[in-house]
Amino acid sequence: MRLLMVEDERRLAGALARGLTAEGFAVDVAHDGTEGLCRATSTAYDLILLDVNLPGLNGYRLVSELRAGGHETPVLMLTAKDGEYDEAEGLDAGADDYLTKPFSYLVLLARIRALLRRGARTTTPVLRVGDLSMDRGARRVVQAGKRITLTTKEYAVLEQLVVRPGDVVSKSEILDHVWDLAYDGDPNIVEVYISTLRRKLGAATIETVRGAGYRLVDDA
Repeated sequence: MRLLMVEDERRLAGALARGLTAEGFAVDVAHDGTEGLCRATSTAYDLILLDVNLPGLNGYRLVSELRAGGHETPVLMLTAKDGEYDEAEGLDAGADDYLTKPFSYLVLLARIRALLRRGARTTTPVLRVGDLSMDRGARRVVQAGKRITLTTKEYAVLEQLVVRPGDVVSKSEILDHVWDLAYDGDPNIVEVYISTLRRKLGAATIETVRGAGYRLVDDA
């Protein structure tokens, strides 16, 4: 899952980005509202973390412009303003949730996961493809009744295939959602993780569609 954080407090942004990256998210960071709006409208994000008091364009205006432009990406507002009118203004502008600083990192993580589940394509928290099941709430993968242990990046790559059963998912789409804009390494890193997943799940579980991408095989 790829997140955009729009936060002008650089130390806070850096700390949160490191923590969320360790949880398996790809995180891009913008430090002012103008840059944040540009990124939010030009890149497909799964969720946006948005501060209210931003230089250039405040959070209320940013989310309002996103919604006016038809962008439905979930938005979690982060702000030092704790008044009920401030919260109401953020929600009325188009935010999906509101968290007041200082906040618990565990609560932030829980709010992020709740919003991602709410915006997921399926209404069930457990996705199934053939004998493979993925519980996105518990971040647990089971195959033929056996728990499969995955690293955060392996899980994130597999998730991109599981949420689109039967679809061919391109290497660039996986890169876009699993690695952030700061990644400038070899794009063949996706092939490395696909190979690792095949070793853990079985070689026939993930099909390579030459010139197009990868598809999770449903033998059911």
